[in-house]
Amino acid sequence: MKILYAIQGTGNGHLSRAKEVIPALLNRAQVDILISGTQAEVVLDYTINYKYKGLSFYFGKNGGIDFIKTLKNNNIFRVFSEIKKCPVKNYDLVINDFEPISAWACKLRGVKSISLSHQSILYSKNVPKPSHKDLIGRFIIKFYAKCTYNYGFHFEKYNNKVYTPIIRNNIRLLKRTEKDHFTVYLPAYSDKRIIDVLSKIKGIKWNVFSKEAKEYYQKKNVFVKPIDSKKFEKSLASCRGILCGAGFESPAEAIFLKKKLLVIPMKNQYEQHFNAKALEELGVPILKSLKKKHISKIKSWIESDKKVELDFPNETQHIVDYILYEFIKKTTISELQAI
Repeated sequence: MKILYAIQGTGNGHLSRAKEVIPALLNRAQVDILISGTQAEVVLDYTINYKYKGLSFYFGKNGGIDFIKTLKNNNIFRVFSEIKKCPVKNYDLVINDFEPISAWACKLRGVKSISLSHQSILYSKNVPKPSHKDLIGRFIIKFYAKCTYNYGFHFEKYNNKVYTPIIRNNIRLLKRTEKDHFTVYLPAYSDKRIIDVLSKIKGIKWNVFSKEAKEYYQKKNVFVKPIDSKKFEKSLASCRGILCGAGFESPAEAIFLKKKLLVIPMKNQYEQHFNAKALEELGVPILKSLKKKHISKIKSWIESDKKVELDFPNETQHIVDYILYEFIKKTTISELQAI
């Protein structure tokens, strides 16, 4: 079997998960890799067969997506050109992690595809959903990378199409300790905003990993560092707690490492509000934004010992084997019915 594995390159989570999924796929098939998007720091140690600019979202500095920058940096004619030349017909199966170019290429050419992502199961049965409605956000989640079959990941197994998070092997191997710092990863906020708020909480050491910073610097009790995966993992394994956005991978890794967690869902990013709702139901405190008026809530979190206790077993090979088995079974039945 020849598989095209297509990965969203906006943000680090999809590529981090791919580091575990790709070896499992290679155990069963020949695999080519496609990446679209340009907003990630994670580097894959595999040959990238196709690289497209795709449809990328750009972070602002006030807690959300910068729609003006996003529109300016995405060219719809280029996107259509990439969809047209994407060679999905050359593969027996396309597996998609929220990647739009291959998803739409499959849709337009009648090629069956499997979505294996967090976003693909957010509207499925029993998954916690935010109380507020976002029509644009709903449209993006449902149609940005629409596939034939959907499987995915969440913090709990809400139904039989949902698996618990894939935790990277190097995270599983980390030695968990507890030092005197808190780890911060809020890429949608400027360093200035983060420092202005967190420096007001005296006696706490904040290790901030920043998309803006080119080199290490310190402002009062806030230590700002350029994003570096190894240093981030070390900080995460040894911190007292993590303050981060309501993405999927960072909260999942924090829970796996039994670290207390405080999350701030990104504005204009509906997926993060799904995540925040699920985390809130698990007992994780949620902040609406990073502002000085929320300092008392941050202090309460610092003083609390409450942590979420969940087990995320290593099931990556089992998941891959199951979705391949299901695809082959459905394809065989369809072929027999066509005779």
